[in-house]
Parts: sequence; C-alpha cells; structure tokens
Amino acid sequence: MAPSDSDITSCTGLHPAAHEGRAAEIKRLISTGADVNARDHAGRTPAHVVAFASHDAAITALANGGADMNALESGVYDVLTIAVVADDPEMVFLAITLGNNADLTTSVYGRTALIAAAHLGHYDVVSRLAAAGASLDHINNLRRTALIEFVILGDSGPNHIKTVQILVDAGADKSIPDRDGNTPLKHAMGVGT
Repeated sequence: MAPSDSDITSCTGLHPAAHEGRAAEIKRLISTGADVNARDHAGRTPAHVVAFASHDAAITALANGGADMNALESGVYDVLTIAVVADDPEMVFLAITLGNNADLTTSVYGRTALIAAAHLGHYDVVSRLAAAGASLDHINNLRRTALIEFVILGDSGPNHIKTVQILVDAGADKSIPDRDGNTPLKHAMGVGT
C-alpha cells in the first residue's frame, strides 16, 4: 500500500525526499550517512516510496546510493511489483536496469511481477518483463502461472487479449496445469472451474 500523507510527515530522513522525488536532496542525505534502506512502520524503504510516487531520478539516486532494489515491504512487494501494479512501464524498465530481479517472488501468493502484470492486463509491462527475461512459467503457491492467472482473473478485454498474445508469443508454456489439472485453455473454456 502506498504511504499516506501522514505516513510521510511522520518520517524523517530519506522517506520524505523520496516521496517528493527530490533527487539532489536524496544524494545529499546519502552523502551525510542517511540509511538508504531505512524502513517505515509498514516496512517500506525509500525505494518503495519512490516507486509508489514514480520519480525516476529519485529511484536512480537511491539505487546509486546503495538501495536494495529487491527489498520487500510488509505487503511482500518490491519496487518492481509496485511499478507493475501501477502500470508504470518506465519505472518497470528502470527498476530492472537498476538491479531489481525480474523473477523475485513477491506477494503472499508467491507471485512474480509478471504474474501480477498478466492478471491486471498491463500488456506493456508484460512485454518489458518478457524482454528482460522474466520467467514466463513461474508457478505461484496457488499452482498458477501467468497464463492461468490471466484466464481466471482477467476480464477478456482488449488489454488482456494483448497480454496473453505477448505471453504466448514470448513462449509461455500453455500446457502447464493448475493444482486441479486444468490448463489455461481448459480454464478459458470453463472446463473444471
């Protein structure tokens, strides 16, 4: 969950500068010894705060200052997953470029950022993740791949259609079943669901 205004005003150090995207202030604070991986009450680091606020220069300053781009906040999200859920393709690209692992397991469901992007129909993000080499066939703890999540949770609208096309064209395995033995095609046909 994104920090509220009261969350930000209760923080000191890098969190307020991150929220406001003040890259020069971030660099100054880091040079004076500010903890680049400090956590707020929800386990958010300044990098998480920047991802929620979508400030490219600020995330770069934090990463260059040693921020852990793969840190998980208390909701078990990393910078990349935050950018994916926000449908922020530029932040997704930047997070990966700055060291975020595209295959990091996030969320209480053991998802990856690609699974989150697929079920939300964020096709541009899915395309960028696939191009970055994200695992197309990761199986979460519900025994679902991105294709299965797409079919079960998607709305079959144009964005979801583009999403599944990108996944299939990139080589996602259409034969991997869920824990009940149902493939994405079986789910799409309403068999076994």
